[in-house]
Amino acid sequence: MDWHTLLTRERLGKPLHSPEELGRSPFHKDHDRIIFSGAFRRLGRKTQVHPVSSNDHIHTRLTHSLEVSCVGRSLGMRVGETLREQLPQWCEPSDLGMVVQSACLAHDIGNPPFGHSGEDAIRHWFRQAAGRGWLDAMSEVERDDFLNFEGNAQGFRVLTQLEYHQFDGGTRLTYATLGTYLKYPWTARHADALGYKKHKFGCYQSELPLLEQIAGKLGLPLLEEQRWARHPLVYLMEAADDICYGLIDLEDGLEMELLDYAEVEALLLDLVGDDIPDTYRQLGPLDSRRRKLAILRGKAIEHLTNAAARAFVEQQQALLAGQLTGDLVEHMHGPAKRCVLDAKDMARKKIFQDKRKTLHEIGAYTTLEVLLNAFCGAALEQHTTGKLSFKHQRILDLLGHNAPQADWPLHKSFLRMIDFIAGMTDSYAAEMAGEMTGRSNSF
Repeated sequence: MDWHTLLTRERLGKPLHSPEELGRSPFHKDHDRIIFSGAFRRLGRKTQVHPVSSNDHIHTRLTHSLEVSCVGRSLGMRVGETLREQLPQWCEPSDLGMVVQSACLAHDIGNPPFGHSGEDAIRHWFRQAAGRGWLDAMSEVERDDFLNFEGNAQGFRVLTQLEYHQFDGGTRLTYATLGTYLKYPWTARHADALGYKKHKFGCYQSELPLLEQIAGKLGLPLLEEQRWARHPLVYLMEAADDICYGLIDLEDGLEMELLDYAEVEALLLDLVGDDIPDTYRQLGPLDSRRRKLAILRGKAIEHLTNAAARAFVEQQQALLAGQLTGDLVEHMHGPAKRCVLDAKDMARKKIFQDKRKTLHEIGAYTTLEVLLNAFCGAALEQHTTGKLSFKHQRILDLLGHNAPQADWPLHKSFLRMIDFIAGMTDSYAAEMAGEMTGRSNSF
C-alpha cells in the first residue's frame, strides 16, 4: 500500500461537483457529515458500558465517541508530522488528523441499543430463529450476517447506505475516511479472522460491492475471497478507542463507587512517572477527586498517545504491507502498554460484574426479543405468504417508506428490520417493547 492512494480525497457515491472551500477540506466535510447525522446524535442515549443513568458524568456512546475522536486527531497529526515527507504533496499533518478523527467519531455509529449486550442479544435471537426455520430461505453467507451480528457491519451500512443519500452512497464520505473506519474489511464468512475477536466483521453481503469498490480505490490488498488487509490508519483509530476505553472505564467506575481512587491513581502514576503536572502537585485534601483525576488523566493520555504514535511509525513497513499482527497497543513500549492492559483487566474484574449492569444486560435480551419477534415476524409472514395479518401490517406501518416489500429476498427484508431496531436508543427500544406487550405506563 502507498500513502498517495490510501489518502485519496475521492468520495463514495455520485456527489455533485463542489469547489474547494476555504478552510474546509474534504476530510473536514466528512467530519461534519458524521456530526450532523441522526445516527450520531442518537448515540447520546445509547449505553457505553454502564446503563444510561441519572449521573451525568457517566459516559454514553456519544461522549465516548467524541473523546476517542480527540485522541484520534492527536494521533493522526503526530504521525503526519513524522511521516510528512512520505505523504502526498497536498497532505498536511492536520489532514491525517482529520481522517482519523472522522473515523473515530463514526466508530460506534452502528451499535444497537444496550451496548455489547445488545449485539449479543441480537445474535442470540437469530440463533433461536434459525432453529425455528426462519432463516431457511437465505443462503449460508446471508444467514451468517445475522448469526454473527456486528455493530461494525451495521455502522458501515449506516455510513454507506442509510444516512443522507439513502442507498445511493449514504453520507458519501471520502474513501480515505471509510477505509480508516473499516476495522474489519471482510464479511461474516471471516468473522474469526483476527483469531482472538469472535463475531468481528465489517460488511454484510448487501454491502460487499461497496467494500470491493472502497478496497479498490484505496489499494487494500485482497487476502482471500471477501477479505482485505486493513487500512494502516485503522490502527490509530483502534488505539484511540483502546486508550479512551481503558481510562474512561476506570473514571466511570469511580463515579459508580466500584473502584477506589487510590488504585486508579497508582495505575496512572506508574505510567507518567516523574512527569506529574505541577497543578496536580498543588492540589490539597479538599480538592475533589474528579479534579485530581482529570489532571492526571490528561497527562496519562498524552503519554499513551505519544507511545501509540511512536509504535505506528516503528511498524510502518508492516502496516503498509498489511502484515502487522495484533493491534497497536501490543507494539507499544513498557509502561504505556502495561497501563492499557492493566486498566482493561481492572475494569473486567471490578466494573463489568456490577449488579446494575448485569440486570440491564438481562433486560436487553427481553426487550430486543420482543422487538425482533414483532418486526422479523411481520417480514417473514409477508415473504412467505405475500399477505399480512392486521397486527403485522400495523407493525410494518411503523417503518413508513422503509418497510420491506413482499417480493424482496428475506435477507433484504430482515436487514431493514435490523436497521430500524439497531438505530433505536436504549429508552426508545424499551418504550416500544413495553407498548407492544401492553406494559406501557400510559395505561
